[in-house]
Amino acid sequence: MTLHDVFAKALGIPNDAVHDGLEYNSIKEWDSVAHMALVSALEERYNILLDTDDVIDLSSIGKAREILSKYGIEA
Repeated sequence: MTLHDVFAKALGIPNDAVHDGLEYNSIKEWDSVAHMALVSALEERYNILLDTDDVIDLSSIGKAREILSKYGIEA
């Protein structure tokens, strides 16, 4: 499962709706509840535990890649 797949599944949107410009609150599906579902999905998929700062900073797909890289994950 790719990073785009994780975003699509967690946000309940089609995979083709996931793009690098997708940002928190830029679509109605990515609200605060979906944000926590996304955090959980990322943690499960990549077998990590995001710290609070990372959860707060997770604002886009690009930022997700940057955060994952801190954990040694290239996505």
